[in-house]
Amino acid sequence: MSTALALTDLDEAGVLTITMNRPERRNAMNADAFRAVGEAFARAQSDPGVATVLLTGAGEDFSSGLDLTSPGGAAGDGGPPPFEFMMDAICALEKPLVAAVRGCAIGYGMTVLFHCDVVYVGESVRMRMPFANLGLVTEAAACYMAPLVIGQKQAAELLFTADWVDAARAVEYGIATRAYADDRVLAEATDKARQMAQWPTSSLMEMKRMLKSFHRENVRAARALESAGMAKLFGGPENKEAIAAFIGKRKPDFRQFRK
Repeated sequence: MSTALALTDLDEAGVLTITMNRPERRNAMNADAFRAVGEAFARAQSDPGVATVLLTGAGEDFSSGLDLTSPGGAAGDGGPPPFEFMMDAICALEKPLVAAVRGCAIGYGMTVLFHCDVVYVGESVRMRMPFANLGLVTEAAACYMAPLVIGQKQAAELLFTADWVDAARAVEYGIATRAYADDRVLAEATDKARQMAQWPTSSLMEMKRMLKSFHRENVRAARALESAGMAKLFGGPENKEAIAAFIGKRKPDFRQFRK
């Protein structure tokens, strides 16, 4: 089964592979892509034939985050915005989630990894949480998950500097479980997902519920704080300058707003 923007493949072992599928845009996500990935995760949760889930990106990259040239984001049908719809589905997933990451993992491409149970990265990976340099705040509960996973000081440094993280640093900080050569990372992640899938799904799901239970309310609260922060800053002068600079391939000038 597949959609144009999120390919899904369920193998005989019970591993559902979800592939973000905009390789020509380095798997940058617009409203339709967020919705497609969310639908794939909802299917993974409801389908009894799915034991584990593997998330990856088509082509050479995992995801370059929000498509700034076509962000979308409005619900349009009275439902939640597409990004929130997708995050609801990811947070609701009670089955093990493995990620295979190579190339760029920017914005959502990095923050989603905090919600994955096992993360394998390729040696080419370059991660970044570009919220300060876009005049915005964190997303996907990263204001809670990043300090939880990598520590308060490390998270503050990455968020306030919008610094890049390579494969070695990702493993050191605990963002990634292990690093492999790019041509091995998907195979290794698939093998690990299949290893998990051999066990009773009831056991896997019950353990994941336990692992996530202590953080569920904090994740929900963090997402609410982030939504309020995004509503406050999105479309503001600094954010407009950041997007204009990105599209114009120039360095943004934020000092003009300090007068």
